[in-house]
Amino acid sequence: MTERLAVERAGELYPATPKGTVIVSSVASDSHTWNLVFLQLLIEECGYEVINLGPCVPDELLVAECRERRPEMIVISSVNGHGYQDGMRVIDKLRNCDPLVATPVVIGGKLGTDGGEGQDRSGELMAAGFDAVFEDGTDPIAAFHSFLTALPQPERQITSRTSA
Repeated sequence: MTERLAVERAGELYPATPKGTVIVSSVASDSHTWNLVFLQLLIEECGYEVINLGPCVPDELLVAECRERRPEMIVISSVNGHGYQDGMRVIDKLRNCDPLVATPVVIGGKLGTDGGEGQDRSGELMAAGFDAVFEDGTDPIAAFHSFLTALPQPERQITSRTSA
């Protein structure tokens, strides 16, 4: 069932109808799951339905799932420090898939193993096709939450039911 009942949690009202679908995934080399569960809960709190593909997702599976489901956004998370390397590879595959060319794609977490000194990973990832980069260190959760709440709402076709 794609609709949820409106539920009041921590003083916030969750919408009865999701704003759309967001796919959450790790990069192919990352086996961590706690970050994906956290992101799923955060995104759901903002009113989206989440499809969590889990850890160690091969690039081809991520692209196939996104092509089939046509999400409002794709969120890629890395904890193992290989987010930059894997992200540069997977964004090219996502952007070369016609239905995903304009889909917002973001990446965040630990993107390198060197501490990031002297690196412009964010700029390079954005130039490669990511819409936003949330690297560890400068409150990435608050920045991601702001990005998520600013997403334009998809147009939904409204159908009316008439009783006979």
